[in-house]
Amino acid sequence: MDFLRPASWEEALAAKAEHPTAVPIAGGTDVMVEINFDHRRPEYLLDLNRVGDLYEWETGEDAVRLGASVSYSTIMEQLRAALPGLALASHTVASPQIRNRGGVGGNLGTASPAGDAHPALLAAGAEVEVASAVRGTRMIPIDDFYTGVKRNALQPDELIRAVHVQKADGPQQYSKVGTRNAMVIAVCAFGLALHPGTRTVRTGIGSAAPTPVRAKAAEEFLNAALEEGGFWDNGKIITPSAAKQFADLCAAACNPIDDVRGTASYRRHAVGVMARRTLTWTWESYRGARHTEGAA
Repeated sequence: MDFLRPASWEEALAAKAEHPTAVPIAGGTDVMVEINFDHRRPEYLLDLNRVGDLYEWETGEDAVRLGASVSYSTIMEQLRAALPGLALASHTVASPQIRNRGGVGGNLGTASPAGDAHPALLAAGAEVEVASAVRGTRMIPIDDFYTGVKRNALQPDELIRAVHVQKADGPQQYSKVGTRNAMVIAVCAFGLALHPGTRTVRTGIGSAAPTPVRAKAAEEFLNAALEEGGFWDNGKIITPSAAKQFADLCAAACNPIDDVRGTASYRRHAVGVMARRTLTWTWESYRGARHTEGAA
């Protein structure tokens, strides 16, 4: 196994173009596990740790541009207000040591359906910035990024440079079920984001289908129910029947398997429970914010 160590982004792209099968490694929290268990033996490892650009982030008017190697710890400490759903997801990642090393770019590169960041990115509406030395830079909407089990839309000569995530304009939540409280791969996970600016709701489901997915039928149902009932304006409590229908549709969006962490039926049930709970939490936050604004 050869080890490539570019010192800049340009050198990294050149190395990837020359060696398309090279496996990028930054935090190494996924790649090294596969290598140590001999599940993977790449011809080349492309070490991105010296590429400083990947550790930078910037907050614009509408979105945050998050370098691929920005750690989960940094997201938790520096970007909680702008990206609350992603910050909550970051809290659930493994241990402090891994949160200090791992980043969203690695989650996206691995594209495991159990990756903790995926539901939050789907709910927030992210775009993945990728680049090639030959074809330049392109933006991939998060909905188009996952193409199969541990497969993504990257071309062989492309690398992930950054993730562009819309700043929260409303409450966001994240919930995860695991076989214990820490250092655990998700049995299933659920992200929810309210977008009052567009009067829409977005979801993200992890570890309950071959890829991370949105519950689009549930979103359409809830968007219509909130609009027809004038809920965005009147701030009323969402009816239990609407919350149950939303939860049922979220569960129906799953296509899980039985494995050592949980059964398919349990995953569907748990996603429904998380959907109902996160909807209750986010809507109560939205109502509370409206009440505060009205009092002011």
